[in-house]
Amino acid sequence: MNSKCEETPYLLQQRDQFVPRGLVTAHPLVIDRAQGAEVWDVGGKRYLDFVGGIGVMNIGHNHPKVLAAVQAQMQKVTHACFQVVAYRPYLDLVQRLCGLVAGSSGIAHKAVLFTSGAEAVENAVKIARAHTQRPAVISFRGGFHGRTLLGTTLTGMSQPYKQNFGMAPEVFHTPYPNAYRGFTSEMALQALNELFATQVSPDRVAAIIIEPVQGDGGFLSAPVEFLRALRTLTEQHGIVLIADEVQTGFGRTGKWFGFQHAGIQPDLVTVAKSLAAGMPISGVVGRAEIMDAPAPGGLGGTYGGNALACAAALAVIDTYEQEQLLARGVKLGERLRQGLVRLQTRFPQIGDVRGSGFMLAIELVKDDAARSPDPELNQQVIDEARNGGLLVIKCGVYRNVLRFLAPLVTEEAQVDEALDILEKALSRVLS
Repeated sequence: MNSKCEETPYLLQQRDQFVPRGLVTAHPLVIDRAQGAEVWDVGGKRYLDFVGGIGVMNIGHNHPKVLAAVQAQMQKVTHACFQVVAYRPYLDLVQRLCGLVAGSSGIAHKAVLFTSGAEAVENAVKIARAHTQRPAVISFRGGFHGRTLLGTTLTGMSQPYKQNFGMAPEVFHTPYPNAYRGFTSEMALQALNELFATQVSPDRVAAIIIEPVQGDGGFLSAPVEFLRALRTLTEQHGIVLIADEVQTGFGRTGKWFGFQHAGIQPDLVTVAKSLAAGMPISGVVGRAEIMDAPAPGGLGGTYGGNALACAAALAVIDTYEQEQLLARGVKLGERLRQGLVRLQTRFPQIGDVRGSGFMLAIELVKDDAARSPDPELNQQVIDEARNGGLLVIKCGVYRNVLRFLAPLVTEEAQVDEALDILEKALSRVLS
């Protein structure tokens, strides 16, 4: 290679030659380094990262406290497998997670660690089935719960996730509230009761799993009244309520977890993504009597709760508390929302501005009576934003929603810069 400018085409060619087409990369970039809310490609160009490894870098790239914790742990134990011997970072982390999820409820909790969000979801379902001795699971249309066989079956979108991969049995889907499209909490509850009446009796349902804010489904927030009604209904029928907090957890919505906005206590909570600032770790946290349902040997995984990842997660939690990142996320979210609403007044193609905390999105629609989804416009805006130095990605069942997952350490000036880039991108596309 003679220059950095020649390196990017070569690396992208290498990607095409050796990476299967099923693994899509949203942006034709190869990243060389990252810091805070910024990344630089191999050519040296800087970008504002409002994707955050798809919601993983809430604490920002290369936070010094996380780096120090991992480096210190590397001098002690890098891996031992918790199924062979215990080690302190695992024990300390599950204790901290139980405290965060239980809050002031006074309910005894336990936690088990895995590697990916999909693993956490799979094991939450296993635990719920072991506890209830029932087979069925209900999830919501538009929800995303991973790429394993059970994860894709639980996911409430057909493409690109389901394809011809097959389906796991005993999974049922029901509609999720969508205020922008006029689908209320009452209508969603009616649909769920109809599902009970026509497809699966509640006494056969082990669990209902829900994202408090749908991530890949379009940043739709479950209304408080809906989550509370769902909690009452699941308690009435002895159904385990699983809150999938893989994307919404760790400050993304303005609280530690999305379910806390409704003042409810789920039975099980899945965590991953921003738990460890990019180190691969996930977990299931829940009521002790439910978590203890699987017999010895029923839970595990070779890399689950890796010592380095545990050390990173503990540093993340410490940093959230020391740097007051929850409050910071709320403040940044208000600033970003105000900017997006301002853009909405100028561009009617922004049909909706929504989300919670610093987890925000805009839905791009066509200028027709039905406010039809416009995924083509969305992709054009994403591409133009990248050209201007801002990385964002799409979501939504129709892929017409542009989502923002910037780190909670983003500076206010960077939020304003991102809004300026987005405004210019919209102007170029719509001119």
